[in-house]
Amino acid sequence: MWQQDPGPALKFDKYIPGESLRQFIKCFVISEEASGKTYKVLPDTSLVLGFQYKGVLFTLEGRQEVPLASSGITGLQDAFSIFSNSPHIGTVLVYFTETGASRFFRPPLNELFSESVSLDTFLPKSILDNVQEQLSEADTDLQRIAVIERFLLSQLQLTAEDGLVTEALRHIVRSNGTIRITELAKNLHISQSPLEKRFRKLVGATPKKFASIIRLRTVIDTYSPGGDLTGLAYTAGYFDQAHFIKDFKSFTGETPEKFFAARK
Repeated sequence: MWQQDPGPALKFDKYIPGESLRQFIKCFVISEEASGKTYKVLPDTSLVLGFQYKGVLFTLEGRQEVPLASSGITGLQDAFSIFSNSPHIGTVLVYFTETGASRFFRPPLNELFSESVSLDTFLPKSILDNVQEQLSEADTDLQRIAVIERFLLSQLQLTAEDGLVTEALRHIVRSNGTIRITELAKNLHISQSPLEKRFRKLVGATPKKFASIIRLRTVIDTYSPGGDLTGLAYTAGYFDQAHFIKDFKSFTGETPEKFFAARK
């Protein structure tokens, strides 16, 4: 997976994309780390593209390290993952807007859900080799960002925005992920099945899965040290404490108490 801030790093610098890409991409990140590290990645709302210009990234499957391709894309996730990196790794990360990736990679993006795949799944290896060569020759972060911007512009598909999906995203975010999908469909004057089909094709997950990510991210982002976890769970739409703890543990790998105690 490439959608991570692995904690304190030698470098994790964010860059705003140029105007021609800004509606599709939240930010670029140049991430570098001098030492080998193992770290946990929590789910978020962006599909993420990554290019290693030095070093290797691994995913941990049980106790086994599985190397990832030097260029790849990670779909949305609904559970935490564990990754590690070789010493002296350098990566360019591209964080898409919620529907931005659909302008560069042919939908349905829900086929990437919970997956990290090599970009040669979508593009000829010759194109990717050219990008990697340009990255290896770049001397500065701005030059590396420019390489990726040129690559993305060459792949940009100028398709019409799906206003229904955009409005569905607004409703979900505005409710902090607590809106019921039946209510969402009613508000948008569409039946649930076609709404889900259009949404998962462009966003990369069903509305229900996406809402659950928003809901648990909101719990994490709004928690204050010493706060009332029961009240927070209730505000997030959980009326069963056991259900809240189960979902939270799947999302973070820890109970709420343990997770927030470590963040004090």
